[in-house]
Parts: sequence; structure tokens; C-alpha cells
Amino acid sequence: MKNYEADNCKSPSEFIEKAILFYCGYLASTEYRAYLPGVIVSTMQGSLDSLEDRMASLLFKIAVELCMVLHVTAAANQIDEDTLSRLRGLCVEEVKRLRGAVRLEDAVRFQNGDD
Repeated sequence: MKNYEADNCKSPSEFIEKAILFYCGYLASTEYRAYLPGVIVSTMQGSLDSLEDRMASLLFKIAVELCMVLHVTAAANQIDEDTLSRLRGLCVEEVKRLRGAVRLEDAVRFQNGDD
């Protein structure tokens, strides 16, 4: 714990005390920017904005690909409304159970009756 030396504290205890006082001040503050320099806030905001833009772009691309797969699947198969409704329920439960980690291999095994 060499950080206390970098902060010109005489001991680790003094460093911890200063850290606690800083955190208490932060909690008591209604404006967090008083404790974070503007440069850090703007840098963090810029990074978050960039991440948001990238995620939105990637989600859009995935949605386009998924839409294409859905149309190809619908065109290649005759699926009645009842079967489609049951499939949706099955898929919702599967995605919940697997926390979104759905794999094609698992779907193939299920469709082949190996599950």
C-alpha cells in the first residue's frame, strides 16, 4: 500500500482517514462533480457516449441479421400459429434458464430429440 506515500501521508492510517473523509464528503454532496475534476467527468462521459454509440450500432446490425434469418426461416417452413406460439414460450423459458447463452448446437440437439 504505497499510495499513502504518493498522497504525502505520514502513515497508512492517515491515508485511510483521508479516504474515509473524502468518501463521506462525496456521500453528503448533492453534486458529485464537486469531488471529481471536470476533466475526469468529461472523459468518463465521452467514453460512455462512445460505448453507447458502439452498442447501438452493434445491436442494430444484429437486429438486421436476425430479421434476415427470420424471413428465410419463415419462407422455408410452413409453421402454424399454434406451433409458433408454443415455440415462443419454449424459447422464452430457455433464454431465461440459460441467461441468454443460447447455442445453435443445443437447439439442434433439442430438435433431433437428443435432449
